[in-house]
Amino acid sequence: MPRSIPHDGTAGASSVRPLAVIIGMPGAGKTRVGREAADRLNVDFIDTDQRIEHDVGMAVAAYFRRYGEPKFREVESDTIVELLHRFDGLLALGGGAPMTEATHTALVEYARGGGHLVYLQADPAEAMERARRGGGRPMLSGDADVRWRQLYETRNPVFDALANIHVRTHGSTPHMAARKLVDAVSQRIIHIGGSGIDPYDVRIGEHMLNALAQTMGTGVARVALVHTESVQRHSDRARALLRQAGATVVDVVIPDAEAGKTVGVADSVWRRLGDEGFTRSDAVVGVGGGAATDLAGFVAATWMRGIRYVNCPTSLLAMVDASTGGKTGVNTPQGKNFVGSFYTPKGVLADVTTLATLPNDVFIEGMGEVAKSGFIRDPAILDILERHADELRAFDGGTFLGSGLEDVVEELIERTVRVKAYHVSNDLKESGLREFLNYGHTLAHAIEALEHFSWRHGNAVAVGCVFAAELACELGYLDREAVDYHRHLLSSLGLPISWDGGTWDDVLALMHRDKKARGNTLRFVVLDGMQHPIHLDDPPIEAVQRAFDRIRHA
Repeated sequence: MPRSIPHDGTAGASSVRPLAVIIGMPGAGKTRVGREAADRLNVDFIDTDQRIEHDVGMAVAAYFRRYGEPKFREVESDTIVELLHRFDGLLALGGGAPMTEATHTALVEYARGGGHLVYLQADPAEAMERARRGGGRPMLSGDADVRWRQLYETRNPVFDALANIHVRTHGSTPHMAARKLVDAVSQRIIHIGGSGIDPYDVRIGEHMLNALAQTMGTGVARVALVHTESVQRHSDRARALLRQAGATVVDVVIPDAEAGKTVGVADSVWRRLGDEGFTRSDAVVGVGGGAATDLAGFVAATWMRGIRYVNCPTSLLAMVDASTGGKTGVNTPQGKNFVGSFYTPKGVLADVTTLATLPNDVFIEGMGEVAKSGFIRDPAILDILERHADELRAFDGGTFLGSGLEDVVEELIERTVRVKAYHVSNDLKESGLREFLNYGHTLAHAIEALEHFSWRHGNAVAVGCVFAAELACELGYLDREAVDYHRHLLSSLGLPISWDGGTWDDVLALMHRDKKARGNTLRFVVLDGMQHPIHLDDPPIEAVQRAFDRIRHA
């Protein structure tokens, strides 16, 4: 049923590019560590200095003496830019390469496209010793140690800001450092930016929680660790990492699920921050499902008009939805997310090892949001769900890690986050395009309210998607085959496709209070063909009711 669409970068890499690019100071071990990591990954390795020497027919030091540094940097930049677009292994750059404007610009583009730009950080004393032993480094002529330190003062801030992965090798053997590098480049990175957005990365992979201190950044004295009791083992890990980084951690335990996402709970957290003396230089970390990360973000957005925060989602639903888009909020008796703000995190760490602790039904509900993203934009998501429906429906956390299903789930998370990133980057505050992410949500939010939030969000979204497809079919935007495809795919994943828990009048009243509504005008997101969402304003009420009746009697 899903059809192909021209690739535009929302669903993965669009051209050949390096698996990772390694930068670092002279003597950091970029070549030795990079080569061993490449062997472990079974990919090719290129050291750009060695490639340049081959191309120009002389050593880098000799080229420096004969032609000077500016000419060398020109050749170096041309070589790197070419390799960034046609080499798919590990690429190690010369120590000063990122300081050249053309190279720096190309590396920024590479990282923003999801590339792994690794700053290999060695202990200065170890790096200087290796640099002295290696010799032949024109930038270290004279007193090598003094010159190395001078270069470090200039380059370190640039490298630190440029890289999206930092690998510390202090005290590590080359073998240990290579293993760290392999683990680092195994993650998936989605960069989110755009007008009015402070850019941040969503990182997906095993042990991503280990990047918490790096993601948080420097200068934070106190951190409010917002979590539920059900994720205690993950919050314990986050607490230990933050304390190792020198932060004072204030533990804030909130109720599970939607009960923790209220104005009353937010008020209790504000009081706690006030009692603990939190200032604008302090931070919030949210660990848990979507409700916990929503509440953490809302508190961060409102405390002193905004302090930094990091989301550490532990459920599939939170990884693909609540934690990644910069929406924060709490519920009120009148509806879901009526009070909130648009406020972006410093970063999102989707550590897939946390999925191993999920019960089957909690994992399955996340598929509702995943499938929604396939319906509105990325048909590859639907292809993957179709091929692996049986495995996904039978999810077992005890056997998940290290299985073939883990790679499938990571790809689904990445693709779904890329769909979200596309909409968020172009419309942070939901003035139009971003509303397409609400496909299926108009009815879903009504279901949640009428069920007093006992229904899981992803399950409600699945029913809402079927309702939206039925409405589109009623009005001639979708054919019956497309509606049947919605029903078949969602049910094959173990998701519900019908609901009969409320009256038409109750549902209609809640739909009128939906955030997409304009005055007394109902507004829906429907599909005008697969992967082509549109706004539907004020459709005939009889068609809306017929679509509703169809999901009640599915």
